[in-house]
Amino acid sequence: MPDTPPSSVRVRSAHREDVPAIVRLLADDILGAKREQASDPLPQAYWDAFDAITTQGGNELIVAEIDDEIVGCLQLTVIPGLGRMGLVRGQIEGVRVSSTHRGRRIGELLVAAATDRARELGCGLIQLTTDKSRVDAHRFYERLGFEATHIGMKRAIEQ
Repeated sequence: MPDTPPSSVRVRSAHREDVPAIVRLLADDILGAKREQASDPLPQAYWDAFDAITTQGGNELIVAEIDDEIVGCLQLTVIPGLGRMGLVRGQIEGVRVSSTHRGRRIGELLVAAATDRARELGCGLIQLTTDKSRVDAHRFYERLGFEATHIGMKRAIEQ
């Protein structure tokens, strides 16, 4: 497998018709397989989430495609804040590259595109969280210059 991204990789904003492919990517790993439902038809919750993301300012999905096939994705959310003298942050979530396309630096292209977009939107910092069990992902993000400076915590909220 080549170490450099194929020249045919196109990074762009996601469209509604990309939702099934994005959900398949989210389900295409050991953790995602347990929490996503890439069925046909897709559960309405995915369509509702896409609509909410695209109508909320400062929130977008970015995809990587090769020959019209979606091979990677991530979500970028801009978070204004008061701390650090009003620093605006970019939050990266849901980074995935198709298992058949990993190792080709497509994830690197996606993170670079998200970082560029965050810069355009006035962000002074880009951040993300990654599951503790994703050791390969930790190495990947560290190689891109991210530092593990904080401990992330989560708590489910019952509906």
